[in-house]
Amino acid sequence: MVNVQLLVVLYLAVIFGLSWYGFKHTKSDADFMLAGRKANSVVMALSYGAAFISTSAIIGFGGMAAKLGMGLLWLAFLNILVGIIIAFLVFGPKMRVIGKKLKASTFPEFLGKRYGSSKLQSFVGIIITFTMPLYAASVLIASARYIETTFGLTYETALAVFVVVVAIYVIVGGMLSVMYTDAFQASIMILGMGFLLVYTYMKLGGIIEAHTFLTQSASLVPQALVDAGHRGWTSMPAFGSEIWWTMISSLTLGVGIGIIAQPQMAVRFMMVKDNKSLKRAVLAGGPFIFMMAAVAYIVGSLSNNYFISTYGVTALEYVGGNADQIIPVFLNEFTPEVFLLVFTLALLSAAMSTAGAQFHTMGTAVGYDVIHNLMNKTKKNIGSATLFTRMGIILTIIFALVLAYILPGNIIARATSMFMGMCTAAFLPAYAGGLFWKRMTRAGAISSIVVGLLSCFAWYAFVHASEAIPLGICQALFGTPTLLTGTWTLVDPILIATPLSIITAIVVSLLTKPLDSDFVDGLFTENTNAEAGAETPAEAWNKRRTARCLSGKTGPSSGSRLPRNSGRSVPLFFPFFFFLLLSSLLFSLFFFLVYTTFRGHNKPQILR
Repeated sequence: MVNVQLLVVLYLAVIFGLSWYGFKHTKSDADFMLAGRKANSVVMALSYGAAFISTSAIIGFGGMAAKLGMGLLWLAFLNILVGIIIAFLVFGPKMRVIGKKLKASTFPEFLGKRYGSSKLQSFVGIIITFTMPLYAASVLIASARYIETTFGLTYETALAVFVVVVAIYVIVGGMLSVMYTDAFQASIMILGMGFLLVYTYMKLGGIIEAHTFLTQSASLVPQALVDAGHRGWTSMPAFGSEIWWTMISSLTLGVGIGIIAQPQMAVRFMMVKDNKSLKRAVLAGGPFIFMMAAVAYIVGSLSNNYFISTYGVTALEYVGGNADQIIPVFLNEFTPEVFLLVFTLALLSAAMSTAGAQFHTMGTAVGYDVIHNLMNKTKKNIGSATLFTRMGIILTIIFALVLAYILPGNIIARATSMFMGMCTAAFLPAYAGGLFWKRMTRAGAISSIVVGLLSCFAWYAFVHASEAIPLGICQALFGTPTLLTGTWTLVDPILIATPLSIITAIVVSLLTKPLDSDFVDGLFTENTNAEAGAETPAEAWNKRRTARCLSGKTGPSSGSRLPRNSGRSVPLFFPFFFFLLLSSLLFSLFFFLVYTTFRGHNKPQILR
């Protein structure tokens, strides 16, 4: 244990050294929030991957793979396809160029300036402030559980120590410190996960032998899982079964697609100096994600070999049904002490890198996008945005810490999936529309966010059994655990809320007047003038508005919003609120009909 403690001390010394280096090179708000927009491509890719792959993926999803099987490898495939290839080659270049032209420093600010609304920036910041702590808490729980198991500390002590360490370097050095520490931590993660994969196969007799044994152990799957569709750890669950829907809709699609609309991930595309850096980053990001996600799911499934051979029971049965405990217990019993030293640092790195990104994003959301943005409207000298961001980081860390203390076990994978699903439903249409569709309007963006978020929450509260039953809202209001029965209770909200959000964005945008054509065309032109320090589209429009005010052609108040092309007389608020009202009525009617139709029907067994 002395060696472990010594290694951890050296590790923390490097972390704090990089944090101090980032602090010394942080000279402006742009440095604190966007690493000066000059990040190295490899550093950015490693930071992106390390921020995404956390202890939630290694411990939470590794434990879920031990429970459900290797079908989760489809999630690793989507992580690479959507999270790296599509994100870096399709979304990334657009986000970098348009974000820089708008001089946006955060994801909410990007949406606010893209659609000409500071209120939208604050609104998105509030959403992030109250939803991301759930995801952050899941990372904190996974980290504290591993520290608790490895170092023999109490859960509460492990949680407090971990939060303090991460908070120090995020608050002190901002994004520069986060980027530097992420790159260092990603290197340790690659070393640890690579060694874990090789060692696991060696101890289990080789690749073929390990997988053959796991396949032949299908008869030992607990009966409750068999009844829910489990057909063995090397087979996909029965099509349409409870486990199949959980694995495909909630875990694979919810997390695999949800990565592209995560605020802490999207903002990283604005940190590199050119689009070539994004292309080069794919070569580093792709292999890193594969080594992290795929190895976690493979080793998680193969952990059953060890527990079956040693104790005659599956991994889930050995830990008493808490999937979050499988990987920590497996590593402490299965791996030698020398390797445990390395892997301890790998897991600490995974946890710290993700937690650091989350704390920074939550802090900028509440401190910069909400408080600073609202106070800035007073036109007073309110000081540096960095101060408000640091205050926001402290507040959101406390919020996430409280959640980590009160949330139950088996929550890690579920909380991660819930947050990413909400991000997809709420932000993806506005984000993608802002990058690729000139006709997207402010009303279309706002309404899609509102409809996506509300429909996602409604599905969680009234239909999706894994959340609806523990929440108890549906039971209290309607006297039934869920309004729908059968397969509907297994369908993840991402498959319902995201299409509704997309339809809303398109319909409302087509019903409302477009944004000023000069402003939009300036964002979509393929020139680099803005990158060279030239006037941005928003600044050019503001100058034209000021000139018109001075000439008496328009009143000062008429320029408070970005203008729209003439040709349509439909007021902005009419289609927006009409569509929201219609959606609310239809949703209420839908739930009422479902409730009266299915009232009293038996509910299916719920997958815990």
